[in-house]
Amino acid sequence: MKPISNPASRLRSTILSCSVAAILLGAASFANAASANSDAVVQNTGNVTYVSGGVGLESLDQLSSISRDFNLKLVFALNSGAYLSGVQVAIVDRKGQTVVDTTSDGPWFMAKLPAGNYQVIATVAGKAEKRQVSVGTSGLKTINLRWASE
Repeated sequence: MKPISNPASRLRSTILSCSVAAILLGAASFANAASANSDAVVQNTGNVTYVSGGVGLESLDQLSSISRDFNLKLVFALNSGAYLSGVQVAIVDRKGQTVVDTTSDGPWFMAKLPAGNYQVIATVAGKAEKRQVSVGTSGLKTINLRWASE
């Protein structure tokens, strides 16, 4: 004799199966969104190309892989070593013209500038760090900028 299945039991089983499927689908969508968000977007302003990011290992790896295309790298952190994002970045050429004025999406900011001398002004919570930098046509010049606190 075949046992009669309980309709409530079948309903719970169906709901459980659908819930598991929804969770798995959501997790896959989240992973894809996280991957898409780590893609560095190279931007242009005038004759300057730049990119920022570095939040997470995947983003750092991606930026490292394209670093050869740039001649200036800025790294933003607190004195404690904690990385910073959302840093306002301005780069001014020797004529006093602002060639970059943007906000960094992460602790790394890289730019491809025409060879020459520049002033970098990086600002966090109203506290500006300024550096004079000279870049050539090749090689990557790295400048570490640190703040006591945010």
